[in-house]
Amino acid sequence: MIHELVGMRFIIKRLAVCVVLLAQATFARTEPEAKATTPSEMQWGSQGGLAMPGMEQVNLVGNPSEPGPYTLRLKFPAGYKVAPHVHPDNREITILSGTWRVGYGTKFDEAALKTLPVGSFYTEPADVAHFIEVREPVVIQVSGTGKSWRRFVNPGSTN
Repeated sequence: MIHELVGMRFIIKRLAVCVVLLAQATFARTEPEAKATTPSEMQWGSQGGLAMPGMEQVNLVGNPSEPGPYTLRLKFPAGYKVAPHVHPDNREITILSGTWRVGYGTKFDEAALKTLPVGSFYTEPADVAHFIEVREPVVIQVSGTGKSWRRFVNPGSTN
């Protein structure tokens, strides 16, 4: 009986610690940090789960592979195509340089591509399939709320 009481006290203490830690994590306020970054200070690279071979990425705010808001820039070389895919989060995209072509659907369809020049804006709603074609170098800015990733609609297919 004494061993059972000691065991129960130990369990109750551990549960209390877990509750306190969970409450702190839940109610902790993360204040946004002030940030001013020039283009020469941005460190581009083949980084993150959203940058495929040939692309470069720079995280400006947050990190799409972690929970919370993020803003990043992606740089694409000429001739780049991305097969139909989805993301779990709603994303907003602005074309900063070059001409971007995007279409919605589960099959790559050249006729469905919309040409978006510099300054254009579009959205990628959560779980809505879309595809991309880049004919010239392009830089886009993407904002969303992570965790984000990409899942191809037809893995292993080019369409």
